Amino acid sequence: MDPIVAEWGNLLLRWAHIVTAMAWIGSSFYFMHLDATLKAVPDIPAGKGGATWEVHGGGFYEVKKYLEAPAHLPQELIWHKWQSYSTWITGFFLLIWLYYAQSDLYLIDPAVRQLSPFAAGAIGLLGLAVGWGVYDGLCRSPLAKNEMALSAVLFALIVGIAWVFQQFFSGRGAMIHTGAVMATIMSANVFMIIIPGQKKIIAALTSGQAPDPALGKRAKIRSTHNNYLTLPVVFLMVSNHYPLVWSTPYTFVIVGLVMIAGALVRLYFNLHHAGKGHQWWTWIVATLALAIAAWITMSASPGGRERLGLSPLVEPAVASTLPKAPLEVEQIVTSRCSMCHAREPVWQGIGIAPKGVMLDTAERIARQKAAIRLHSVLTHAMPPGNITEMTAEERRTLSLWVNSK
Repeated sequence: MDPIVAEWGNLLLRWAHIVTAMAWIGSSFYFMHLDATLKAVPDIPAGKGGATWEVHGGGFYEVKKYLEAPAHLPQELIWHKWQSYSTWITGFFLLIWLYYAQSDLYLIDPAVRQLSPFAAGAIGLLGLAVGWGVYDGLCRSPLAKNEMALSAVLFALIVGIAWVFQQFFSGRGAMIHTGAVMATIMSANVFMIIIPGQKKIIAALTSGQAPDPALGKRAKIRSTHNNYLTLPVVFLMVSNHYPLVWSTPYTFVIVGLVMIAGALVRLYFNLHHAGKGHQWWTWIVATLALAIAAWITMSASPGGRERLGLSPLVEPAVASTLPKAPLEVEQIVTSRCSMCHAREPVWQGIGIAPKGVMLDTAERIARQKAAIRLHSVLTHAMPPGNITEMTAEERRTLSLWVNSK
């Protein structure tokens, strides 16, 4: 793929994905807040719903919720579904664009497993489908009668999925695919459970029949799952910009700790909005979980291990059959770039290679050929501000290499 096209496609897809995700998360958080603040009102039977008053934008709103059929339904209903669908669709195409179309760079790590781009993509897509299928099966099983037991098993399922992905992909690829499985579960809950259930309820009401109350309960359970998955999913999606988070053999442990922290933060707000006070213990435990995650990430960084007083890391073996950059190119890149982009950066203030890109060996430089073309040939974005004074002649040498077949 042309690097300029790849970069613009990445930007536009990511832009759309962020905007749609903001809309989906915003509406999800709003309705969870709304449910927690409903109060009994005379015109809705006790235990059958409630209402709340809100002020926004200079106006006042009275919002009511009916757990069972209202006296009448309006001609038009606002459906909150396209935020979810649009978020998943844009995220799916971003996954294809960035991780499958450029799998050699972002998804495949030869030190983990030698995979073809086709095999890597097939494993990723299979993981999305299997993740949803197992989750949905658990929610339909007798285990669903025990909310705490179901939550514990689902937690173990997601951590297990992260571990499996880490056996095939780079740390970055494993973490983003775990987030993609969780996002697929969330969107499929809307598409497969919540919206179909609401349509059945409306069909029953319009035909004069009493709707099945189990439909509403099932939708509420799935919606609650989505609410508690939201913050961990957002963390995993932005983690690809922070190599310290995913460049560890314990990425799956980081996933578990982030799930605990994110769920506890949501629990705090859900309980607070329900008038159950400030449960500060949730923040304490969430902070502890993230502190442990930070310690684990430090233990995978050469500089971090030194600070923690741990033994140096053993350099992973690199296959001798991997392509190598020419000696002249290697000398230019190592002299101008590897002070930051190395396993142990020496540039002051940089503890781990930016974006996890390492340019300290001929093999690693060859893997980053497309990125070097974009950032140092087509543009002069790297080195930043040309701080290491890469010359025009050196850029011409890089240009001849990156444009060679």
